[in-house]
Amino acid sequence: MPENVPNTLFICTGNSARSILAEGLLNGLAQGRFRAYSAGSQPRGEVHPLALAMLERLKMPSDGYRSKSWDEYARPGAPEFDFIFTVCDSAAGEICPVWPGRPMSANWGGSGPGRCGRLRGRPGPGIP
Repeated sequence: MPENVPNTLFICTGNSARSILAEGLLNGLAQGRFRAYSAGSQPRGEVHPLALAMLERLKMPSDGYRSKSWDEYARPGAPEFDFIFTVCDSAAGEICPVWPGRPMSANWGGSGPGRCGRLRGRPGPGIP
């Protein structure tokens, strides 16, 4: 991977579906032009299995993901981010850690797949 690859952090409250999908998609589709990470303000402690199944279905790597706190990336020695995206409205409204450097940030909100029926084991919209 080139040395000057922009680092991107995707944040969602639980870091179990949306932010994991965003991390996997950017890492897979960018083919080394970006390095993506994900975290949550209140991580659920596990990645939703259907998020991993969706990555597999899209032929993206699905190994090594874990639900983790954004505190991991606010510590010394953590990657410095060029871009930080919140991918849920609740995380966008929270007070975030102070990130080193001057990352560009934006909210890319919407209804979460965790609230959709299929992710809760019931018929309905969501991750097929």
